[in-house]
Amino acid sequence: MSEQPPTTAPAPAGAPVPEAIRFFGTTWLDRDNGYWLRRVGVSVGSLAAAAAAVLVLRFGVEGVALSDNGGFVNGLLTAAIVVCSMMCVRRTWKLLTEGRDQLTGWMAEDKSLGAVWLIGGAGSLLAYFARSLVEAPGEAVKRAAHERAVAQHVKRQAGRSGRPDAKAPGRGKRKK
Repeated sequence: MSEQPPTTAPAPAGAPVPEAIRFFGTTWLDRDNGYWLRRVGVSVGSLAAAAAAVLVLRFGVEGVALSDNGGFVNGLLTAAIVVCSMMCVRRTWKLLTEGRDQLTGWMAEDKSLGAVWLIGGAGSLLAYFARSLVEAPGEAVKRAAHERAVAQHVKRQAGRSGRPDAKAPGRGKRKK
């Protein structure tokens, strides 16, 4: 049996619109219109891109190994690639689960650490792959923001309706 996507009523005028996610648009909201197929595609694509990035890094490491600089240089290069990849994994995971606003310190510095992000790109792609197995990458952040916006919209609409029970406490009372 196929699972039916949840049906939602059309949004009223002035209601917040969900923010689009790359490759998914706004299908993440109701998980319809090919959402699952896109998730599979994103997972496979990011894994293939990570494999290509690892292959490029391997060619670079082999090039340094051919120069006969010694084991220390080869070990240093390998350690640098591992550290850069781990930094990228951490940053990408935090970005996809908590949002760009939560990046602080060294994680927020995009321009100054550009070489680190380039070398560790394979780690970033692997984090993207792992997150795409759980949800559309970045979906949790967008969903939380959208739910907050909808709650604020409902609260504003209730405040305009004139119902005293819907208004915030202390509003509408006059001091004598």
